[in-house]
Amino acid sequence: MSNFSLRKFIAAAALAVCLPFVSQSASAVPTVNLPDFTTLVDKVGPSVVNIRTTSRVGSGSDLRGLPPGLDEGDMSEFFRRFFGIPMPGQPPRGGGGGGNNGGGSQGDQGKGGSRNAPDDNQDNSEQSSGVGSGFILSTDGYVMTNAHVVDDADTIYVTLTDKREFKARLVGVDERTDVAVVKISASNLPAITIGDSNKVRVGEWVLAIGSPFGLDNTVTAGIVSAKGRDTGDYLPFIQTDVAVNPGNSGGPLINMAGEVIGINSQIYSRTGGFMGISFAIPIDEAMRVADQLKTSGKVVRGRIAVAIGEVTKDVADSLGLPKAQGALVSSVESGGPADKAGVQPGDIILKFNGQNVETATDLPRMVGDTKPGTKTTLTIWRKGQTRDLSITVAEMQPDKVAKTEQKKPPQPKERASNSLGMAVSDIPADQKKALKLSSGVQVDAVEGPAARAGFQKGDIIMRIGDTDITSAKQFQEVAQGLDASKMVAILVRRGDNTQFVPVRPRVPAQK
Repeated sequence: MSNFSLRKFIAAAALAVCLPFVSQSASAVPTVNLPDFTTLVDKVGPSVVNIRTTSRVGSGSDLRGLPPGLDEGDMSEFFRRFFGIPMPGQPPRGGGGGGNNGGGSQGDQGKGGSRNAPDDNQDNSEQSSGVGSGFILSTDGYVMTNAHVVDDADTIYVTLTDKREFKARLVGVDERTDVAVVKISASNLPAITIGDSNKVRVGEWVLAIGSPFGLDNTVTAGIVSAKGRDTGDYLPFIQTDVAVNPGNSGGPLINMAGEVIGINSQIYSRTGGFMGISFAIPIDEAMRVADQLKTSGKVVRGRIAVAIGEVTKDVADSLGLPKAQGALVSSVESGGPADKAGVQPGDIILKFNGQNVETATDLPRMVGDTKPGTKTTLTIWRKGQTRDLSITVAEMQPDKVAKTEQKKPPQPKERASNSLGMAVSDIPADQKKALKLSSGVQVDAVEGPAARAGFQKGDIIMRIGDTDITSAKQFQEVAQGLDASKMVAILVRRGDNTQFVPVRPRVPAQK
């Protein structure tokens, strides 16, 4: 056999040996079935609406103070392309603007609520002021959206997927949860199916339908990234990676069963556009608000009149709490429900009405959902023990800030030579009365451990560990007896706020 023939034989044999392995390897690769959203969109899409708002402006108004090199034509094009609305001070083209991202109005051709284009020479002409989304709650015309979508609107227009446009009536707005309900005069509408946001699981597929940048009926998809995300607002948000942009606000977040589980409300962004994180209001919370808005046009919430903060692990350890949980009471409103029940600054609220308070943000939601006038029980942690206090929930009033005028602290009388690094003095009786204090000493100087922990001159020390501080002499005695190997929680008042600050005492100097 020639060398050429031998080489051909060896190559063929090698290929024959390898083919079974290639075939087996290829068949071993798992098949990934990605979700198909087409049926879901067909089902839910008709329930999603476009919402645009208008305001009345004088025809003589214009935009003053343009940047150098830009005229009104340049600015008009900027607003049209990037915001989908006319330049402020100009009447909208085509009678409305914003709804189709091109400055013209789709609604003029609709059957449900046509309107006349404003006269360019007439004062108080109608100008587009915002674009958002919403969804149909019931067949008789109730629509849910975000409060900030319809905020300060003179007129609200709702456009359906079949291009019918209706002038909507504002039923009610709740700014605290950013939920609003409007009503249109229509019947037999395709109402959306309400889901259960408590059953949402991190990692499940969801999609959003809305009008980003005025582009109606836009669908985006992603997964639930986190639940119960606290952003400093009244509600625990659902976090997703679904693309949400300006104009998506008020639109529904849909699960794979075709149910709305949230209202797209916020994005995290450093640019103003989507950056991979969006937040939705849980539908359970939104529906509770919507039911009250439909009934009375407003939301009534309970309050117990306390300011609260988070319980950190260091505070929990220093106070003997099994774990970091609850809401730390930083101040109590005089004469409020909590004050009457005996709640004190420094208490940690562990339960409300028998429900565990896991984090500080849980308490406002629990209290807010309680009907004013309800008598219930607070379980608190104070000085190493739990106590049950009876409390009557009051109705939440508009926020008000109480300011207490404080006298200037006296000059330091000694160096901060104790284990905590604090020099303190007794508080004059008249100042105690003004601050409504029964105990406490005033910080005159800080160094070492106290300075590192953030204490300041003028702070009021109310408690060290479980010991109430009544005088500067007692403070020194307690500070001298502290164990330098353990953290100690010091209850400090600064202004109107009270909180625990963990401090590790320093080792006493050898004499």
